[in-house]
Amino acid sequence: MASEIEQYLNTAVDLARHAGKTMLEGFHGTKTVTTKSSQWDLVTEFDKKVEKILTQGFYKAYPSHKFIGEETAAGDKSEPILTDAPTWIVDPIDGTTNFVHGFHLTCISIGLAIKKEMVVGVIYNPILDEMYTASKGQGAKLNGIPIHTSKVTRFARNPNIRSLIMKRVEALVSIAQGFRALGSAAITMCYVAAGSLDAYQMNGLQCWDVAAGALIISEAGGVVMNTDDQLPMEVVSAEVEVVYQEKSKDAVTTLPNVNTDGE
Repeated sequence: MASEIEQYLNTAVDLARHAGKTMLEGFHGTKTVTTKSSQWDLVTEFDKKVEKILTQGFYKAYPSHKFIGEETAAGDKSEPILTDAPTWIVDPIDGTTNFVHGFHLTCISIGLAIKKEMVVGVIYNPILDEMYTASKGQGAKLNGIPIHTSKVTRFARNPNIRSLIMKRVEALVSIAQGFRALGSAAITMCYVAAGSLDAYQMNGLQCWDVAAGALIISEAGGVVMNTDDQLPMEVVSAEVEVVYQEKSKDAVTTLPNVNTDGE
């Protein structure tokens, strides 16, 4: 099984690099931008082109495997269903808003689940040529070099600084189209895995946003949790609220839950 997993990982890396060339073409060129569910939910023709390259590549290599892709799901307007069959879960361009605006934090995210367990994760940023990879039980790497999450086990707090930051956030949100963190859940998760960030919390993520990153964080020594009940997050659950951090699960319990329905 280990040799099979390694083969799957190599295939995902090769396809990510291949699709990355098309993504680079769009990043530096002109794009047609439309919206999906809202004015903030952008999509370009390159999202669809990249997903097509990946879909065709995986079907050619593994005809019996299943495929869940963000753009395919959006087109079908159906809830993705994960079975025990080997299933590739793909976000062709995570951070599409960044991609549209020429901001370099955008990537291709590929995860493979077998019997509903993540076994392969690949996140590739072709603009920076950063390839994050992980396979079950084999650790996580950035461009072939092992990475590990931060050693931080508690978060420092300064009420005065926090108050100032929140005032600035409120002022920016009132005049901006949207307020961005890094703009890519997958890349932010990679930065947690590499120890560049200590934690990450986000609402309203979909399976293709977190499939690869969840495994990469886990293999780098971190934890992925649903903050509603402090249980390990199920990658295929839509609209989850999650926290990613290294060792200290206790720090997560201080985070307030956010009702995304506005109630």
